[in-house]
Amino acid sequence: MIIKPFKEASDGEPTPRRGLLRLLTCGSVDDGKSTLIGRLLVDSKSIFQDQLSAAERDSVRYGTNEEEVDLALLLDGLEAEREQGITIDVAYRFFAARNRSFIVADTPGHEQYTRNMATGASTADLAIILVDARKGLLTQTKRHSFICSLLGIRDVVLAVNKMDLVGYSRETFDLIVEAYGKFAQPLEFGSVIAIPISGRFGANVVSPSPLTPWYEGPSLLDHLEHVDVSAEANAQPFRLPVQLVSRPHSDFRGYSGTVATGSVARGDDVVVAKSGRQTVVSKIVTFDGEREEAAAGDSITLVLGDEIDIARGDVLVDPQDRPAVADQFACKLIWMDDDPMLPGRSYLLKCGTQKIPARITTLKHQIDINTLDQRAARTLRLNEIGICNISTSASLVFDPYAHNRRTGSFILIDRSTNATAGAGMILFPLRRATNIHHHDHLIGKTQHATLKQQKPTILWFTGLSGSGKSTIANQLEKILHDFGYHTFLLDGDNIRHGLNRDLGFTDADRVENIRRVGEVAKLMLDAGLIVICCFISPFRAERDSLRELVGPDELVEIFVDTPIEDCIQRDPKGLYAAALAGKIKNFTGVDSPYEPPERPDIHIRKSEDVTEAASRIAAWLLPRIKSA
Repeated sequence: MIIKPFKEASDGEPTPRRGLLRLLTCGSVDDGKSTLIGRLLVDSKSIFQDQLSAAERDSVRYGTNEEEVDLALLLDGLEAEREQGITIDVAYRFFAARNRSFIVADTPGHEQYTRNMATGASTADLAIILVDARKGLLTQTKRHSFICSLLGIRDVVLAVNKMDLVGYSRETFDLIVEAYGKFAQPLEFGSVIAIPISGRFGANVVSPSPLTPWYEGPSLLDHLEHVDVSAEANAQPFRLPVQLVSRPHSDFRGYSGTVATGSVARGDDVVVAKSGRQTVVSKIVTFDGEREEAAAGDSITLVLGDEIDIARGDVLVDPQDRPAVADQFACKLIWMDDDPMLPGRSYLLKCGTQKIPARITTLKHQIDINTLDQRAARTLRLNEIGICNISTSASLVFDPYAHNRRTGSFILIDRSTNATAGAGMILFPLRRATNIHHHDHLIGKTQHATLKQQKPTILWFTGLSGSGKSTIANQLEKILHDFGYHTFLLDGDNIRHGLNRDLGFTDADRVENIRRVGEVAKLMLDAGLIVICCFISPFRAERDSLRELVGPDELVEIFVDTPIEDCIQRDPKGLYAAALAGKIKNFTGVDSPYEPPERPDIHIRKSEDVTEAASRIAAWLLPRIKSA
């Protein structure tokens, strides 16, 4: 652990006022984060009297400090927070001291709200990691420290709180500092300042306390006022993610966005990262008029010297220091969804203004948050952290996170719920496939389809095991064959005897099963065939992603809607009996979920027999696949 000594201004000179500092408090639940920030606000006289009076009144109802004012109530604004005495959401507060202004994010300590802590850390320059002096380092202390490191925070204050409850013991403080130093060494923080404090009574919070004569370092506020974290954003190369193409009239075309890092001036050369096209900045326009230059954080519109193709999601960059442009990369990933991460599933990846489909191709390992050791894993669950490889459907513009926090971070969005599923930090691009290119065929899908005189289509049957999918599909293929159409039937059981024999029935394996089958079905579609696919395919996300793999009208989803009670009664292969007896695990409908289609193209209900269902599908399909 690196401890940087506190430096007073030399020769009695006044310390120059520093810029805004963004900081967060984190650590385990009940370590006193909200109370500490409340104490900072009160003792630095950054709170209005009416706010303090309100906290005094609320302390009677919600307080946990007997007759004293519960300073945590200045931060905990939600009713549930006040009733339970915990922080749930991220509370942001602004306050100013003599030499600096601050925006502090008070983040929750409960494990289930770790995603909120990561949100607060994503914009912070410094972290105050609290430890209860009675409890020492806890799992959540380590998890929050690791997330701070992942998110690029380099300056840390280890605030050993509640020293009043251990008699301001130097021995207790030293043991905690030593343990944290050993744990944090691999995290590569730039500096860690350890301060013994009592947030409740204000010891070493705003001014040094006589209760800790053995401690010779700064108070917390002294350190926050003097720490230097200013260098990063403006020292980075120029990056402008284009948010909007501004075209108010025919004589003006500009490219609007917020400068992520670096600076730009009129007359500078810039490059469109993806296309490599270079041009010059002819104007910098802002809400207040034209400017000669702009820096990180400025919202601007650039007018360029050349007419080139630029759209939302493109990134304008410094031609002498360009970012990576790749469709595969390695990353550290924090999982934030209640549903586990599944390699192979399609998510939306958002990086700046870029938003494109992406898949986690490999989970290389999970990181044990207590030891920082690597361990094998097939998936990530809520709050777990892993090293992954990700593949995107198109090239992504990025910098490694270690070089640029603002262009090296991303989120993954669940395509069904639109919720944030994970947050990632890019490590480096993967270039192992750059020598592979698409080979153009002289005979393509159109020529194959013309020869067969049919419109290539994928018919995707989904439903529970025993619903009758395969039986109906067989009958349908017979009808189409009799009409002279060229078909091929892919059945789930048959595929698992060959192509997918290495896959089990975990959620991750089911996702990979459908991904592979989708790719095979697409190849057969390119051959001009009518491809009939019979797969339980239990997850809606994978079925939806199949539509993106092919054309918008080339996949027909057919839901064979047989209730599970009927499937259990039929049980043609004895699988339900075995699953209900516990002999088969992860069986769809028993101990693994099935997500029925919301808007299938064809809905087959249990009232229809096999012949009737196949005939109805054929009647719907034949006019659509007949060659023009």
